Amino acid sequence: MTLATATPSIIGEPEVVEDGASFTARTAETSAAWLDLKAAVVELQPLQVQDGSIPKKADHAAAKKLVARITRGIATLAPAFPHDAAYLEAAIADFEKWVAGGFGVPDFYDALVAFDPAAHRVDQLRHLVVFPMYTQNGSPDRHVEALIVEVIWPEFIAKLEETYTNKLFLSLRLVDFTPGYDTNSAVLFPETVAMREIPPFTWGAIFQDREAARYRVVVKAAADITKLDLPASDLEMLGDQSIAEETFVMWDLIHDRSHMRGDLPFDPFMIKQRMPYFLYSLEELRCDLTAFRECVALERAKGTDQHTRTMAKHVQHAVIFDRIFRFVLTGSRVRNYDGLGGQLLFAWMHQHHVLHWTDTSLAIDWENVPDVVVALSDAINELYWKSIDRPKTAHWLAAYELVRGTLEPNPASVWAKGLPQEVLAGAPKGYTDAVLDDEFPLSMFYEALAKKMGDVIESTKGIRGTATARA
Repeated sequence: MTLATATPSIIGEPEVVEDGASFTARTAETSAAWLDLKAAVVELQPLQVQDGSIPKKADHAAAKKLVARITRGIATLAPAFPHDAAYLEAAIADFEKWVAGGFGVPDFYDALVAFDPAAHRVDQLRHLVVFPMYTQNGSPDRHVEALIVEVIWPEFIAKLEETYTNKLFLSLRLVDFTPGYDTNSAVLFPETVAMREIPPFTWGAIFQDREAARYRVVVKAAADITKLDLPASDLEMLGDQSIAEETFVMWDLIHDRSHMRGDLPFDPFMIKQRMPYFLYSLEELRCDLTAFRECVALERAKGTDQHTRTMAKHVQHAVIFDRIFRFVLTGSRVRNYDGLGGQLLFAWMHQHHVLHWTDTSLAIDWENVPDVVVALSDAINELYWKSIDRPKTAHWLAAYELVRGTLEPNPASVWAKGLPQEVLAGAPKGYTDAVLDDEFPLSMFYEALAKKMGDVIESTKGIRGTATARA
């Protein structure tokens, strides 16, 4: 099956006639073609095993019919997405090759190489995305998933990107999706796709609508529970999904590029390495605090326009609130590196007297917060700079000391007592194996807060921007 030739323009959205009805990319999620494609994907997923293959020959006849519905849906929808024409044609071809090969491990390398959404960073432009993939923080199974997504790229972000250059970064809004995204997953990364080899990646996408929507729910509840008096600017963001989305776009634009910039003693793509989980905590926190400090600088700069200055303030507060309220309490206590980063930020602010928990009420000294948080950023940056001259395991030990200088380790910690000589003299694996699953347990404050926030955080699973009404 091949697609009809379409003009590769991204101006406007062509109308597509379907069984007497019409739809565009703006209304594709209600079309019969999309609904049938989505239903076929849902029916196909139980036939697939974890690697995406369908090993039972008894299932192949049904799978063939389901794939035919999927490719027919792609072909019907494709004219509404002319900017994705090459990718959608390649996706159909990859599906057909998968069927012809007997439903082995799927290989969508050709389709992935043809898909380049970051080349079209146009606000409200939509994409049809169909791949066999796993969803980070969601399903570990590399099954076929289908999405309709929309680009979030406001004018001020396009201007900001001229300074904070990040050509691979793409900000998206979820329009509709299959079950793999009815989870906490808020990213669409090419490395999750089933493929025969790894090509140079040209994009990485984050669903800022989901980030913003769950932020609004969680922070509002946390502020109520802790009796935190929120500044007017934060109340504005909590009441407006679009402001929250733009805040997260700005935050993630700077965060994402920070992984490759700075005095880095290691490969920034740390997922390729096995190391103690608190190293991941510091890396993610380093990038968030880089976004924070850059936004402090933007807010204080004389030449910054008022809108960017306002958004820079929103980002600072969002980094703090998302980390100290949502990150800490989301997920299990098994090597929860994002949770640990939030614990560290909270304790650092508390011990530097800009965050106060007194008379069962939370208060924040906003005037002095920027310099205190930037000081934590400085401490992590200094650790990285010094570690360029350190052996790997010495860097790990120094990083542990930085964290334990603020957070209390687990009383059973071997690291806290001092690793034995045989571990110190042995392979790095021994160091990593000695780290407890919950090396830095929750404080009494967070244990109490978790009991009141657990249901709120769980309620945000699968959330999207349209799921929260504007105040």
